[in-house]
Amino acid sequence: TCPFVDKNEATILKTLEFAKTNEIGVAIINSNEAKREGDDSYDAMKKYAQAQEYTVAYLVDKDSKLADAFGANHTPEIFLFDNKSKLVYKGAMNDNPGNPQDAKEMYIFSAIDAVVAGKTPNPQSTKSIGCSIKRK
Repeated sequence: TCPFVDKNEATILKTLEFAKTNEIGVAIINSNEAKREGDDSYDAMKKYAQAQEYTVAYLVDKDSKLADAFGANHTPEIFLFDNKSKLVYKGAMNDNPGNPQDAKEMYIFSAIDAVVAGKTPNPQSTKSIGCSIKRK
């Protein structure tokens, strides 16, 4: 139900395809522990993932433990790891999450390109903008 996720649906799908093309594994994680009813229930989210034709794991973060460990605060928020499981990028998918069709820079694409080339992404982090993760 996050409007930022809704606005970025096309960007999410492009990111999934770009990651797949570059042999980068992806998981989508729902960390909204305190908001798991109605349209944000597990069953509703499974239907949403099917409607979006996600081809990656869609996981539930029980008690927001993973979000707490990563320092995640918003949806959507990206965490990219290299082949040594080192966090190399954290933040927004692009420079305009409120209007992704007007984005001038796709941070996640640049970060993936850097990882594939064996380089460190620049920037390594950006401010994540979106709906806050609802914790209990």
